Amino acid sequence: MTLPLLRLPFILAMTLALFCPAPASAADDPLVFVSSFSGGEKGGITAFRLSLEDGSLTHLERAGGIENPFFIAVSADQRFLYAVHAKAFGGKDDEEVAAYAIDKASGKLTLLNRQSAKGTASCYLAVDATGKTLLLANYSSGSVAALPIREDGSLGEAASFIQHEGGAKVDPKRQDGPYAHSIIVSPDNRFAYAADLGLDQILAYRLDPATAKLEPASPAFVASPPGAGPRHITFAPDGKNLYAIDELSNTVTRYSRDESSGTLTKHESISTLPEDFTGSSYCADLKFTPDGRFLYGTNRGHDSLAIFRTGENGVLSRVDIVPSLGKAPQNLLVTPDGKWLLCANMPGNNLAVFRIDGKSGKLTSAGAPLEITMPSCIRILP
Repeated sequence: MTLPLLRLPFILAMTLALFCPAPASAADDPLVFVSSFSGGEKGGITAFRLSLEDGSLTHLERAGGIENPFFIAVSADQRFLYAVHAKAFGGKDDEEVAAYAIDKASGKLTLLNRQSAKGTASCYLAVDATGKTLLLANYSSGSVAALPIREDGSLGEAASFIQHEGGAKVDPKRQDGPYAHSIIVSPDNRFAYAADLGLDQILAYRLDPATAKLEPASPAFVASPPGAGPRHITFAPDGKNLYAIDELSNTVTRYSRDESSGTLTKHESISTLPEDFTGSSYCADLKFTPDGRFLYGTNRGHDSLAIFRTGENGVLSRVDIVPSLGKAPQNLLVTPDGKWLLCANMPGNNLAVFRIDGKSGKLTSAGAPLEITMPSCIRILP
């Protein structure tokens, strides 16, 4: 049977559609939020689309009226974003945390409410897996707090507040008292861990996410190496080890975790800097690839990214150290597909994108960094 010639183009088009699917549209690319740590009109949070093909960023929206949003966090269901809001970061008055609803199509943020952070220089936010508790760390006042999250994403007043006490004093200028620098939730959502740079400790708390209650665990902390100054902490994707990037000693320290008790045990530390480096540098952030094979850390001063490979029992070996393409790399993000790393060079006023080699973990620049005012934190909605 001979088909009419007029029908052949239609049949050909249908065949191509079946066997050659159309490329993903820009709308399929993830939404990325970047905070700008500045006051007045320069402060804010900008939404971008990240191309998973070439690593380029397309500007979507900018939310203003957010002063000094040093850190941001996104709920597990990706409906809400939380940001530090501080008219005078690290001043005398307690700062605030702002809650926003996210429009995933446009990147627009709608303010829901603000609540007191119960401290100053609020520097870290984390949302638990249920989306019912927001945890925060206050650097200058050396405290942690937990706020309940309502069903509409807005925040209630702090249900827990814990003031850290003491000081390691190994570094008399930086460790004269407590300086809580981060707080994260364990993979099983039963514990929260806070890194305190001033105490040289990682403190452990039992978490009740339904009520936003924190209680000291037993033991209450594990000591970091003297003078290390732990800053940010993260779990490996398998949850077996916790890693701290140490701001003062420029190292990454591994801690194994007992899953039943939550107890941390300190192990080895590894330098983030070249052996021949003699200048001043201070670590800031660390992020794993989703498969847990590679870990990246930032060096502010050396202005570089340290690349580590994980081995047996989670022991790290350094693979490479590469320029961050800007001054003082502050915060990192690895995309959920493990193919891209974004680096916020905060005082360098740029955002650099790198392609990750899946076999070696090494980084290749995706192009000239994007200019943006004081980028301090990056979050992604896949």
